[in-house]
Amino acid sequence: MGEKLWFHGKITREQAERLLYPPETGLFLVRESTNYPGDYTLCVSCDGKVEHYRIIYHDGKLSIDEEEYFDNLMQLVEHYTKDADGLCTRLIKPKLMEGTVAAQDEFSRSGWAMNRKDLKLIQTIGKGEFGDVMVGDYRGTKVAVKCIKHDATAQAFLAEASVMTQLRHTNLVQLLGVIVEERGSLFIVTEYMAKGSLVDYLRSRGRTVLGGECLLKFSLYVCEAMEYLEANNFVHRDLAARNVLVSDDNIAKVSDFGLTKEASSTQDTAKLPVKWTSPEALREKKFSTKSDVWSYGVLLWEIYSFGRVPYPRIPLKEVVPRVEKGYKMEAPDGCPAAVYDLMKQCWTLDPAGRPSFRLLREKLQHIRAKELHL
Repeated sequence: MGEKLWFHGKITREQAERLLYPPETGLFLVRESTNYPGDYTLCVSCDGKVEHYRIIYHDGKLSIDEEEYFDNLMQLVEHYTKDADGLCTRLIKPKLMEGTVAAQDEFSRSGWAMNRKDLKLIQTIGKGEFGDVMVGDYRGTKVAVKCIKHDATAQAFLAEASVMTQLRHTNLVQLLGVIVEERGSLFIVTEYMAKGSLVDYLRSRGRTVLGGECLLKFSLYVCEAMEYLEANNFVHRDLAARNVLVSDDNIAKVSDFGLTKEASSTQDTAKLPVKWTSPEALREKKFSTKSDVWSYGVLLWEIYSFGRVPYPRIPLKEVVPRVEKGYKMEAPDGCPAAVYDLMKQCWTLDPAGRPSFRLLREKLQHIRAKELHL
């Protein structure tokens, strides 16, 4: 049995039944109970239907029938592979956790699998809801590492990583490799961005340090990355200054793509960043390059206000109704009229009326050429 690859984390009863189809007596998996969080359920295919056995915790031990007790899931599964002992059948064949096994092979085949032995984790630089971000050393190169403990989220991150293997642009944070451990932990290794997030960079330096030329450069870097994603039909969904990172030599790069896709395809609009999300994406979950353009307008506003939180002085619950009535933020202090004009174009209520990233990039270059000739 070895590794716990039959453990599928938090999946629903229906998902478990789909995974155990077509029926094959003795095919099994263990899931975390959705009704009793923290409890487990053993799901076994038996004569064409799936039986769900609740695994009961009692004084730190696990049991199905409250006669046999086990220290952990491994022991419990091991026991029932040898003997049905009251179940409809003995456990014959584990339904392997698709994602991790398949992904491991996939990344190895495509040359993105890294060797865990070559990676030294040095210190935590950020805590996300999915796991820590750490600084590491990979064969002498400083790298950033997202560490995802095994769970259904690992699946979403595998999706992110496989998306990242197909994208390469100077203004996208570059994936270097992926490590999928047997136990199902996942490490996504990317280039290290020494100066942290753009929002912190802007706030900590402010207008005394950063001139207009610098702000325009950041705006262009992000726009070029987004033009590349647009050309590749890839929607970011969570574009904001907090998801743009700054390298040691002050180059801004877009990060964190791929994640949000999983997050927002579920009915969870509560998690969407309201102030950055376009009205149609909030209302009908219509995400597109045009909804990314809306977010880009907000990001431009963040850049020119040196990292202020958008919609200052408006209570969060009033933002959406006001925006839907056509409210647009005022220009940040000292923002060139031409740049503010671009923001407003990004905030056109009808998505079809918003400019493309290509057009935005051309206009920004035009503004830049004019400023340089002054």
